[in-house]
Amino acid sequence: MTDIKHDGPRIDEATGVETVGHEWDGIEELNNPLPRWWILSFYACILWAIAYCIAYPAWPMISSATQGMLGWTSRGELAAEMKTQEKERAANVAALAGMPIEQLPGNPALMRAAVAGGRAAFKVNCVQCHGSGAAGSKGYPNLNDDDWLWGGDLKAIETTLIHGIRQPGDDQTRFSQMPSFGRDGILTPAQVSAVTSHVLALSGKAKDSPAGAQLFTENCAVCHGPDGKGMREFGAPNLTDAIWLFGGSRQDVIASVTNAHAGVMPAWGNRLDPVTIKMLAAYVHSLGGGEDFIEQAAPAAPATPAEQTNEQP
Repeated sequence: MTDIKHDGPRIDEATGVETVGHEWDGIEELNNPLPRWWILSFYACILWAIAYCIAYPAWPMISSATQGMLGWTSRGELAAEMKTQEKERAANVAALAGMPIEQLPGNPALMRAAVAGGRAAFKVNCVQCHGSGAAGSKGYPNLNDDDWLWGGDLKAIETTLIHGIRQPGDDQTRFSQMPSFGRDGILTPAQVSAVTSHVLALSGKAKDSPAGAQLFTENCAVCHGPDGKGMREFGAPNLTDAIWLFGGSRQDVIASVTNAHAGVMPAWGNRLDPVTIKMLAAYVHSLGGGEDFIEQAAPAAPATPAEQTNEQP
């Protein structure tokens, strides 16, 4: 493309408009003026920008920015909102700190606040293993059902959260140990297969094996109970339902009997403050399988009966 510069502007014969004085391959540009509304808008934007730079933080400096005559900052607004939220939250935090968790259902408003706070804490600390919907996965418990290894009332859940499961260094951690019957040579492969048949028969998934039933009585009933319904004091699961932590197929059960599993959950007592743990326990309890608290001690100050929200972790 060739740019030819003429001696100066000329008047275009067809339109009567002055040209800009250049020609590109025979094409010339007319020097039409900008619309007046566009010019006025442009100048208004310039004035607005100047006023904004004076009123608000605008120009970056070495370690900060110009403050602006109004003294407003987005960080200051956020800090004010956070302070307001903290004041509103402080009352609930103080109430939760001073209330035993088993009495929490007696205060529905505080219970709702605890569940909301626990939901937020769960998203930060627990979804990595239990999933965003708390449905868990193979080896990680589903917190929406009503199957509990160590108890599903508020106090039991709080204790589990504080001390964890098989947490090294915590003397009060939840701890259970199932022998690896196949790996350690306690049972032969044929015996493992027989006891697996009996275990599956307990939940109606297979035909029972008399030999397997006898092996179960001799090796498994001490923890799982003679009827296979489990014992919470040992953390032994109920084998008669359809809920399986490590899978309920025949191969999964054989693998569990052969090489026992020993999952670990962190002890949150040294990671989170007591109120956050209490809120987490309330949220987990609220997800669907939470149980009523049953007071075992003398009823000096009986806990208010829980109004089941049927929500749990």
